[in-house]
Amino acid sequence: MEDLGEDLSRRVRLDRFLTERGAESIAHPGGTLLAHLRRVTDKLAAWGADADVQAAGLCHAAYGTDGFRQALVDPMDRTTLAALAGKRAEALVYLYGSCDRATVYPRLGSRPVVFRDRFTGLEHAPTEADLRAFLEITVANELDVLAHNAELAAEHGAALHRLFARCRSLLSAPAWQACEAQLGPATS
Repeated sequence: MEDLGEDLSRRVRLDRFLTERGAESIAHPGGTLLAHLRRVTDKLAAWGADADVQAAGLCHAAYGTDGFRQALVDPMDRTTLAALAGKRAEALVYLYGSCDRATVYPRLGSRPVVFRDRFTGLEHAPTEADLRAFLEITVANELDVLAHNAELAAEHGAALHRLFARCRSLLSAPAWQACEAQLGPATS
């Protein structure tokens, strides 16, 4: 029970931090960025993701992303978020936010997956655990965005389904089931 209390306390601290950084006033499909971040976290929790992955899901856009450039925290100031989220959760947030999608997405499905950091230009291969966490957060993020924006769903849904299908072995069963339910061939 103590871990549950600590996890809840961390979520409350992170939620407050994101609110203070303006996430509640930034427009995003489905309302605000903060509402989106909360939905992503709830989806990850429902899929059985561990507490660090859930915390990373809540903060996944803190440094901005390749698809959403507005940062809440300077990506060179990683200690601020690490102090609140924990080192592993912050590292996952950085991995997610730093991902150069045009370079990395075509590499997904092969092994090893070499990531390109869009902030530094450096490349590295994340651990399998980090890659799995990255993909779970990616799926939760994209499914939420597409659920709240029909135009984006029509434009990108089929391609995202193909991308996630290539990575199916790295996704949890609930994440893959959600992909199939929302993006599968019968729904596109």
